[in-house]
Amino acid sequence: MAARRNKPLFKLSDITGDQQEASGGALGAGPATDNPRDTEWPPRRSAAVTNTPFANFGKIVDPSGALNFSGKAVVHSSGVDFSNGPSFAINMDQLQLGEELGNGAYGTVKRVLHKPTNVAMAMKEIRLELDDTKLNAIIMELDILHRAVHPSIVDFYGAFFIESCVYYCMEYMDAGSLDKLYGVGVPEPVLGRIISCMVKGLKFLKDELQIIHRDVKPTNVLLNKRGDVKLCDFGVSGQLDKSLAKTNIGCQSYMAPERIKGESQNALSTYTVSSDVWSVGLATLEIAIGKYPYPPETYSNVFAQLTAIIHGDPPELPDTYSETARDWVSRCLVKRPEDRATYAQLLSHPFLHEDARRNVDMRGWVARALQWKDEQKQQRRLRQQESEPLHPTDTLRPS
Repeated sequence: MAARRNKPLFKLSDITGDQQEASGGALGAGPATDNPRDTEWPPRRSAAVTNTPFANFGKIVDPSGALNFSGKAVVHSSGVDFSNGPSFAINMDQLQLGEELGNGAYGTVKRVLHKPTNVAMAMKEIRLELDDTKLNAIIMELDILHRAVHPSIVDFYGAFFIESCVYYCMEYMDAGSLDKLYGVGVPEPVLGRIISCMVKGLKFLKDELQIIHRDVKPTNVLLNKRGDVKLCDFGVSGQLDKSLAKTNIGCQSYMAPERIKGESQNALSTYTVSSDVWSVGLATLEIAIGKYPYPPETYSNVFAQLTAIIHGDPPELPDTYSETARDWVSRCLVKRPEDRATYAQLLSHPFLHEDARRNVDMRGWVARALQWKDEQKQQRRLRQQESEPLHPTDTLRPS
């Protein structure tokens, strides 16, 4: 059974004395599983905004202005109600917008402050489009986030829908994504702790929720200043069908050889969770050496790069790491998917088994990595200033 969600560890009524949250009012942030409206699905709402840009699309937006995901969830301006019971109440009026943390194909992420509780959150904004792929990605990520309660997966605080945008609020990881930090150098104990957290999170998704991530890479691994390591970005994840996932979606350069073959043959090849094990191996190498193991600049074109992934010898961890660590990576990067290690085998391997007994100063490593990141930023700013041509007026001198 999946763990019972117990975060965030607050209720508005605990802080303000307001009892509305206990009855499912829009002021709360977090789950309200005892809400009476959960007994009726979809929840009835008074007629509200009927002249929104999406009001005419009855398949998606109901007359109250709520976004209805085919009986799985209803997202409205005051929160989200899931068909399996939990409700998460949060809305835009409660949030103070901060800086942009990142953006991608599926939306923009900003830092926000939940004013009633003074809790910093990361808010993902996705502009709604009448496209099945994007709609599926939204409901898939929401579904996984609210069910995936695990120390290695970001916490979910709630979601809401305003006209043409879906917003969902997640745990704010104040050290950012791993790809912006590993350049400082990653000693073996730190590498072991990071990878151990990743594999534990992926194993939980598979064993407890029958979910495969399908987009494992350092950019989807977040850290905070306490040294916690957590997985994020489940927009392209998929439900396993008898241990097989039947669509090929994700970052192509991290695809396992069997996935690339299926794509090149224009076939919906099936693949097991071992495809993610390959991606874990590549991610481990990238974290260790500070760059992607198949750098595009070393190949004449993308086809040559993909050919190397399919037919070439798999890359190896440098000999600056132990033979145990090198063997662990090699068990991930086996060309035949049926011969790759399982998550259970990876966790019982001496490389990760030893991690459980180590006292790793992750907090100290994150602090050094953030300092290095700031120094790199300053150096880039100086180089940019030096390369900028002087404006004609800058050369004028008073006579």
